[in-house]
Amino acid sequence: MIKKSLVILIAFVGFTVVSCSKYNRLLKSDDYAKKLEMAIYYYEKTDYYRALQLFDDVIAVYRGKEQAEKIHYYYAYCYYGQEDYLIASYHFKNFSKIFPNSKYAEECLYMSAYCKYLDSPVYSLDQSSTYEAIKELQAFINFYPKSERVAEANKLIDDLRAKLAKKFFETAKLYYKIESYNAAQIAFNNVLKDFPETSFKEEILYYIVKSNYYLAKNSVESKKNERLNNVVTSYNNFVNVFPQSKYLNELQGMYKNVLSEISSN
Repeated sequence: MIKKSLVILIAFVGFTVVSCSKYNRLLKSDDYAKKLEMAIYYYEKTDYYRALQLFDDVIAVYRGKEQAEKIHYYYAYCYYGQEDYLIASYHFKNFSKIFPNSKYAEECLYMSAYCKYLDSPVYSLDQSSTYEAIKELQAFINFYPKSERVAEANKLIDDLRAKLAKKFFETAKLYYKIESYNAAQIAFNNVLKDFPETSFKEEILYYIVKSNYYLAKNSVESKKNERLNNVVTSYNNFVNVFPQSKYLNELQGMYKNVLSEISSN
C-alpha cells in the first residue's frame, strides 16, 4: 500500500514537472496562436494565474483583431477569479469603453461596479471605497436603466448604505458613551437624516431621547428650559413611531421627570 502511494506521488510530481516545463517553454515562445489557445484552456480550468500570464503576452498582439474582444473579457475575469477586485474593476470598465457595442458591455460595466462592492471593507474601516462602489453602481443603473441587473444593483447599494449607516450609528454611540451628549444627539439625528431607511431607527430615536435628557440634566440654567423641551419633543416623536417599543418604560420615567421639572420652573 505504501509502495503504491509512493508510485502515485512520484508520477504526480513527474507530471507536474513536465507540465510546468511545457508551460515555461510556451511562455518563452513566439507562437501567439498557441499562447491564446492555452490561455483560454487554463482560463476554463480556472487556473487564472497561468491564463493571465499568457493573456498578458497576447493582448497587445491581437489589438484591433477579431480575438481582441474575447481576450479583454477573459483578462478582466482572470483578475476577478484571483479576487484582485480593484484591478478587475478597472479592466471590466476598460472593456466597456473599448467595446461599447459588445454583447458583454453591459455585463462588464456591472462587474466593474460589483468588484468595487466586493472591495468595500467592514464598517469600522475607512469607507472611501464604499462611497466609490455606490457611485459606480448608480452610474450603471443610470446607463442601463432597463437592465435586468438593476434590481440587484439597487440591492447592493442598499447593502452599502446599511454599512455606512452602521458606521455613523456606532460613531454616535461612542459620543454617547463618553458623555458628549450634544455631539451624540447631533450625530444620531444626522444618521436619520442621511439614512432614513436604516434598521437602527428605533435605537437611534431611543438614544436621541436619552442624549437630550442627560444634556438637559447637566445644562446651564440659561439653556435648560429649551433642552428640557427638546426631551419632550424627542420622546413624543419616539412614542409616535414606536408605541410598543421595549424601551418605552425606561423613557417614560425620564419623560415624567422632565415634565415635573418643567412644571416646577
